[in-house]
Amino acid sequence: MSTLFTETRIGKMRLKNRFIRSATWENMATEDGHMTDKLYAIYEELAKGEVGLIVTGYANIVEEEKPNAGMMGMYNDSFIDEYKKLTELVHRNDAKIVMQLAYGGTKTTHNVGERVIYAPSEVCERGTQTLGKAMTKDEIDYIIKAFAQASRRAQQSGFDGVEIHAAHSYLINQFLSPYYNQRQDEYGGSLDNRIRLLVEIYAEIRKLVGNEYPILVKLTASEFFDGGLTFDETRIICKKLAAIGVDAIIISGNIHGKASTMIGESFDGYNIQQQGYFHEYGQVISAEVNVPIITVGGLSDISAIEEIANTTNIQCFAISRPLLAEPHLIKRWKEGNRAPVDCERCSKCRTRRGNFCVVHKKR
Repeated sequence: MSTLFTETRIGKMRLKNRFIRSATWENMATEDGHMTDKLYAIYEELAKGEVGLIVTGYANIVEEEKPNAGMMGMYNDSFIDEYKKLTELVHRNDAKIVMQLAYGGTKTTHNVGERVIYAPSEVCERGTQTLGKAMTKDEIDYIIKAFAQASRRAQQSGFDGVEIHAAHSYLINQFLSPYYNQRQDEYGGSLDNRIRLLVEIYAEIRKLVGNEYPILVKLTASEFFDGGLTFDETRIICKKLAAIGVDAIIISGNIHGKASTMIGESFDGYNIQQQGYFHEYGQVISAEVNVPIITVGGLSDISAIEEIANTTNIQCFAISRPLLAEPHLIKRWKEGNRAPVDCERCSKCRTRRGNFCVVHKKR
């Protein structure tokens, strides 16, 4: 059997295989972020489909901040009991589940003008053109504590760990970025200062959940534009995260809907790949740190995934859109049907009625 189906570990968390459902905004929660029957059904199907680890869609950590409609919430204790039902459902099918936590910031067009949106500096987000409020130290402390409290709730709800979303131009990524972070205080300027928010969030979470609870961090390999965060800086960030005890690092990008048109292009000395868009970046980092490195993006062919697994130190492989098209994909591959998934990488799965494969549904 392929080594992709052998047991592996992220910290103290045992996974039955090396496949992860990457965090995916489903757009199926209630207006205030609570679970629905549709969401329970999605996670149950993923668990039955033999994926080793499920990372939830991102959950907002404070009630007043929601970058997308229909996203899950974790901003107060009212969520704990319904998430216990979710985690029990997933565990019943021998899968693990981690909650992704995020503060979206200016990477949003949802209800802009109706709420205060925090940012490191008053710099418009390049895609949305949304302008945020430069944070005070008290507001930074508020968000740090909100991440920690949300993590405490996740642990009490039975989640096997949490993932800090520090990628994709969301708030933490913007603090890391020299383009978005124009601060003149201890949170801006040098990379040591720009990483301070992420380090303090991790430390505050660790105080509440203890040393054994898995904490993962999702990072952008590069911002892929002049003046943005570079891959060399990301490498330094990863070494710092490994040194302070982070249990795994997911290497992603921020080129949603564009990656397939950028295949073969070189950024910071490495290429966007046909299979595993960012795995060259993950390969470099996996040779430099002693924590599990996870690659995500453009993975749809098991033979190509095996080649990456056999030639790099990358430990796990995170998949999103293919599992929207085929929730039982991993089970099919395990049973010997190795055909690539029926996914055209068209990104039409982001719909107002929920996040699902519109191409597959038509067939």
